[in-house]
Amino acid sequence: MSTTIDLMQPSPPRPLQLRCADGRLLNACWYEPAAAAGGVRALAVLSPAMAVASPFYRAFAEWLSRRGYAVLSYDYRGIGANLQGSLRSEGAGLHDWAKLDMAAALRAAIKRQTQEQDQQGRALGILAIGHSFGGNAVGLAPGYEQVDALLGVAAQAADWRFWAGLPRAKALMFFHALLPGLSHAFGHAPGWLLGARAQGLPKRAALDWARWGRRKGYMFTDPALQAELGFHRFTGPVHLWNISDDQLFGPGPAVDHLGQQFSSASVARHTLDPQALGLRAIGHFGMFRRDLGERIWPLLLAPVEQATPILRASLA
Repeated sequence: MSTTIDLMQPSPPRPLQLRCADGRLLNACWYEPAAAAGGVRALAVLSPAMAVASPFYRAFAEWLSRRGYAVLSYDYRGIGANLQGSLRSEGAGLHDWAKLDMAAALRAAIKRQTQEQDQQGRALGILAIGHSFGGNAVGLAPGYEQVDALLGVAAQAADWRFWAGLPRAKALMFFHALLPGLSHAFGHAPGWLLGARAQGLPKRAALDWARWGRRKGYMFTDPALQAELGFHRFTGPVHLWNISDDQLFGPGPAVDHLGQQFSSASVARHTLDPQALGLRAIGHFGMFRRDLGERIWPLLLAPVEQATPILRASLA
């Protein structure tokens, strides 16, 4: 009876602070596997979408922990638990989120990996999971190539040219007018502009996003980033998913273009069709809903775990 309770009722998240390379501290937490379920068998870093706070992913993180993952969940600076002061005063850009915040989370996971391996006397893998921005910016994070596999969920190259029809017109208007215009007017991008799950976005981050969205090729053609783009350095499995009805933020061609950046990796592309699951719609955010999770999450995880020997062995 006690084992069943441990498995079905995850422990509360264990808080920690991440120290970024610039000295800033970020609030984060670990979702821990139950000892009765075998303890830590792998590690995962869960990087959020643009302006989405980490509690949105709690159900997914708890599910991963029941599979044996120790899951590191965090917010970017200026978002959720890491908004310090007013949003107007937050000077963070998207480059900071990747190079500083995401990198700090990855370092913490790699440190935890070393500790667990020393204690357990066996190798443990790290899976980096990124939703939207959390997947398309990972190649800007120093040290990301030390993880064992990457899973991108609706992660894309958000160049408006990859949209089609009416969504293309909306993306063009969003990046050229709405996002920069409202960011200047309000001193930040209001959350209602970004979607029902989004919070307000710091102005500099919003203007970065608008600038990249207007560029042909998104961030990957930004001259200021060419020395820092490290997508080509990753050699492990990269599994990228798009959702067939996600025409707002993650159309298939935009996901394909992201996959092309991982030129040294083994890239696999998957599409999740809501009708195949008996659902009317999933969209950009629905795959993390608790009520849909047990139907969707095994589909997302199974291919990348099978393609990654260290995960396949430890999670079997």
